[in-house]
Amino acid sequence: MSNFIVKKVAVLGAGVMGAQIAAHCVNAKVPVVLFDLPAKEGNKNGIVLRAIENLKKLSPAPLGNKDDAALIEVANYEDNLDVLAGCDLIIEAIAERMDWKHDLYKKVAPHIGANAIFASNTSGLSINKLSEGFDAELKARFCGVHFFNPPRYMHLVELIPTESTRPEILDQLETFLTSTLGKGVVRAKDTPNFIANRVGIFGMLATIHEAEKFGLSVDVVDDLTGAKLGRAKSGTFRTADVVGLDTMGHVIRTMQETLADDPFFGVYKTPEVLARLIEKGALGQKTGAGFYKKVGKDIQRLDFATGEYVAGGAKAADIVGRILKEKDPVKKFKAMRESTNPQAQFLWAIFRDAFHYIAFHLDTIADNARDVDFAMRWGFGWSVGPFETWQAAGWTQIAQWVKEDIEAGKALCDAPLPGWVFDGVVAEKGVHTPEGSYSASKKAYVPLSDLPVYQRQQFRAPVVGGSGLDPKTAGTTVFEDDSVRLWHADDEVLVISLKTKMHVIGDGVVKGIRRGLAEAEKGFKGLVIWNTDAAEGGAFSAGADLQSALPAFMMGGAKAMDPMVRELQDTFMAMKYSNIPVVAAVSGLALGGGCEMALHASKRVASIESYIGLVEVGVGLVPAGGGLKEAAVRASIEAKGNDILQFLKTGFTNAATAQVSKSALEAKAMGYLKDDDIIVFNPYELLHVAKTTARAMFDAGYRAPARRLVPVTGRYGWATIRGQLVNMRDGGFISAYDYKLGDMIAEIVTGGDVDQGSMVSEQWLLDMERKAFIELLNNPKTQERIMGMMQNGKPVRN
Repeated sequence: MSNFIVKKVAVLGAGVMGAQIAAHCVNAKVPVVLFDLPAKEGNKNGIVLRAIENLKKLSPAPLGNKDDAALIEVANYEDNLDVLAGCDLIIEAIAERMDWKHDLYKKVAPHIGANAIFASNTSGLSINKLSEGFDAELKARFCGVHFFNPPRYMHLVELIPTESTRPEILDQLETFLTSTLGKGVVRAKDTPNFIANRVGIFGMLATIHEAEKFGLSVDVVDDLTGAKLGRAKSGTFRTADVVGLDTMGHVIRTMQETLADDPFFGVYKTPEVLARLIEKGALGQKTGAGFYKKVGKDIQRLDFATGEYVAGGAKAADIVGRILKEKDPVKKFKAMRESTNPQAQFLWAIFRDAFHYIAFHLDTIADNARDVDFAMRWGFGWSVGPFETWQAAGWTQIAQWVKEDIEAGKALCDAPLPGWVFDGVVAEKGVHTPEGSYSASKKAYVPLSDLPVYQRQQFRAPVVGGSGLDPKTAGTTVFEDDSVRLWHADDEVLVISLKTKMHVIGDGVVKGIRRGLAEAEKGFKGLVIWNTDAAEGGAFSAGADLQSALPAFMMGGAKAMDPMVRELQDTFMAMKYSNIPVVAAVSGLALGGGCEMALHASKRVASIESYIGLVEVGVGLVPAGGGLKEAAVRASIEAKGNDILQFLKTGFTNAATAQVSKSALEAKAMGYLKDDDIIVFNPYELLHVAKTTARAMFDAGYRAPARRLVPVTGRYGWATIRGQLVNMRDGGFISAYDYKLGDMIAEIVTGGDVDQGSMVSEQWLLDMERKAFIELLNNPKTQERIMGMMQNGKPVRN
């Protein structure tokens, strides 16, 4: 085993991308120094300091915790080049000008350490041309490393070698990017715009071309090409506005300047409508107008014919919506191709254009078809890649239809599909098979990378038709019903995976946890709570299943809920005091009861993208699964004999205002995660780290924590918080009912009507939670809030 440890990163260029890459390094606890030009006036590091300050304002937030902005070291090219000698990885992220980059390289090259990796975050310039002028030694340590915007959230990083890059450099960098920064790495060839932007921008140009041909407006196109296709809900034109029309124009120009021999070259012409917008300075979201323009509360769309903005909001035709809802891809594509509806014909046309393009260019832009699919899924937010879509819809039939359209002059160019599409194994099996994905350049199926870092991913990102275990059925099932699956992979750890929608907690889940605890105590080193969609943005748990509890409430009133709430509390307490470690593998939403489930685990292993909070006040309730009890317990421990109320304020405020963390790092600051809880950056590694943690805890001699009494602030604390609530109510900041809810939360977290310093049991606090919860269920205002949430999915303020 040989470790490549990145002790420090330098980012050259404090623009939007450079600053955000630096921010994400800080998120991952990687020391980073951010460089830019010396400022002409004032502090010489003023450009970098302003960029760091701007990071705190960006949305979505690049930093997991805004306070960590202070950890970014500042530097300029005039005074601080000596700092580069201590950096293991140097990422250049300045503007996309070859001459500017070369000038900078001449300046920094003499200061780069002998073993450091040097990489450019270019979005499409030639990596080989960028390396011209380097000595042989530096050239061997240089490559492209293309992050996608925003870099914290976009999973894709393209890794592009030069002809001289040493293979071990790429392996080391891929390992660091995958595990430390949490990225999905795709190795691209050094061709213009690499893979994702090459295919994605072509797709956008083809969409504009076909939309004009079929006479479709931008809002209809976005409705057709967004969520209905399993892609970013912003669709095509709204995505272009968000990216920036000038940025899109730059990428198109790169294609125009470098792809003259491409048979699709005619498509790379900047569309007239785009050129006119750029000329007017209407560059999309950042200028307030592009393909769309916000006028007051209304969003208007650009009319291609007149160049004016008109009322928007048009949607796809119902008949086309029905076609897109067809679950069988074979039937769906047949219906699209045969329909006479212009919108359906448009959809077939853009799919045909994409299939034609990726088949023709596969041998030159990517090692294999899987890399194209991953690039589009991770870089453009598609749920299914283009080769996967083609294969699922029937490889040979789709290929035949594309061929017919090319021959009939309906395609965007007359280049025929390459022979491999129809020949031998691909015609028989498609491009994705259990043994690997097809490589047109190697004329063979290429398996997944066997880099050791991928051993940390028990379930790697799958492709349609490929190999890989299905997490829903893998391993040995110990028990399964409609709510949960208990299973193991012969590795001494039992896993419970929730199967309910958004993994809400109802009676079935509660019983499943009880069963899991009993099974784990009999024959396993630990129990891990992990859901099969954790790596795909699924929730850890959106909380209690209000829908399933409704019948009991309708029949027996609020009192009928008492046994259910008690059972939930008892189950979470059984988790907390289990004789084997219970590890919550948190990713995505952990709200209400989901948050409380995590709080009662022995330890939490959380994805960086974990959004945790007690949100019950939104439906007119208070947390009743032990969340407030845990706030009181944790405050008493943190106080270490000092005034508990000062440590209780955070827990109270979190619950009373339904605050949800915007990251796992923020969840630590809010107290929902403890200092020794583990944050994982690659969601595909979450299960591995959770299991490893459970086994390590068991092997270290894990014992259930001792049950201790809890010191509380009592009447003194309650009255102090109540005084602040009165001021907020009387100042019009909260409603009278919000005041009531806040006062009930204050009563519980302080222990209620007892003396300051009283010692109470956890059960005392749980009983207070349950009593308040049942009382509120009877209140018409709470019932209004619950019904509003169930009907509209939005909280009612009353």
